[in-house]
Amino acid sequence: MDMAILVYKLTKSLPKDELFGLSSQIRRAAISVPSNIAEGSARNSLKEYIQFLSIANGSVAELETQIVLCSRLGYFKDEDSMACINLLKEIGKILVTMIKKLSDKIT
Repeated sequence: MDMAILVYKLTKSLPKDELFGLSSQIRRAAISVPSNIAEGSARNSLKEYIQFLSIANGSVAELETQIVLCSRLGYFKDEDSMACINLLKEIGKILVTMIKKLSDKIT
């Protein structure tokens, strides 16, 4: 959730012509991460939970790509981009660890 809030704050600095482009796409990806974690945890099976964690991890990768793109386009300050990317890397590591540990329970 902290990451999604950070992303929302970052996207406020995007140009108005990106409101329905990058801004919308970045915000959807940011919302997707905690939403898929929450939805997966409410599912009835471990296998479904792992699937939703995998989707969340994919959204992390998508979001990281979009943040780098915005940085390269000069829309975000490098330090803001790096703070977000570092948080995304940490979230990605947590998701991969969770996926592995839960997968081990199935096998």
